[in-house]
Amino acid sequence: MIKLDFEHRQSGHCESGVTSNLLHYHGIKISEPLAFGIGAGLFFSYLPFMKMQDAPTFAFRVWPGQVFKRTTHELGIKSRFQNFRDEKKSMDVLKSALDQGFPVGITVGIYNLPYYPPEYRTHFNGHNMVIYGYDNDKFYVSDTVMEEKKEISYEDLVRIRFAKGAMAPKGRLYYPYYFPKEIDLRSGVLSGIKKTAKNMVGVPFPLVGVKGIRILSKSLRKWEKKLGQDKASYYLGQMLRMEEEFGTAGAGYRYLYGAFLNEAADVANKPVLKEIAAEMGETANKWREYSYYGSRNCKRRAKPEESYDMLADLLLGIADREEKIFRKLLKI
Repeated sequence: MIKLDFEHRQSGHCESGVTSNLLHYHGIKISEPLAFGIGAGLFFSYLPFMKMQDAPTFAFRVWPGQVFKRTTHELGIKSRFQNFRDEKKSMDVLKSALDQGFPVGITVGIYNLPYYPPEYRTHFNGHNMVIYGYDNDKFYVSDTVMEEKKEISYEDLVRIRFAKGAMAPKGRLYYPYYFPKEIDLRSGVLSGIKKTAKNMVGVPFPLVGVKGIRILSKSLRKWEKKLGQDKASYYLGQMLRMEEEFGTAGAGYRYLYGAFLNEAADVANKPVLKEIAAEMGETANKWREYSYYGSRNCKRRAKPEESYDMLADLLLGIADREEKIFRKLLKI
């Protein structure tokens, strides 16, 4: 039996929470917002050609695993990452890391996660959590979206680690194992800001960042006429699920990034970041407003003026706000 003395702390976003908690275990007291910002977790992409559950794919964060990888890299921390084909080998490696005293981050699918309420189970394979011990065929779990620590059986753990479908996790695990004597937070913070800003306004691919938000706005105006009311509503509902239910998504990520900028202002001694943090909070409110009117539309409760054109206008306003914010950040 192995049961590490791991502190469970809830978080807004699973991977930044896992990153913060894993580093806390090793004595590096980094908040979730700092982990999210240094790891350049904020992102946007609209991929109409890539279908998830028969609707376009929308992403409000970077690919699962990138926040942890970038955060540890920027801070000079060495980590192990591994995917598997063989289920037994994946569990043996997990146990071996625990035996050596390392709590382990894993990426899983949530559809078969036994302690999740049925209404929250969906075919999403990018959820992250920590395994901090085991006792025979029982494993101890710190899942940052839950209030308390959980337990899971060997069979259930294998099932969620090798979930099928889009973004299949393939038994992925990761954990930090080497830490420098000094952590340069300032450098990590500034590098994270630059990376996020480039992702949002500096990528030439048109479906990414602010450009992607504008193209989505243009597409949204056509959905109802092009697809019909039912399918347009389904597409909109898919976006809202990606925005509000998968992690902290649209508005939530902006609030989290605003919290990061507030902390970063002190770490990097750049007070202007607090002003930009306030602007990010206002933008987050606009994303929340978009979700509110979008959900009314999906439920057929919208007033005549709360149309797809109105939603598209809200997105254009959001894109303009975010372009100004991230162009300011590029100059920091």
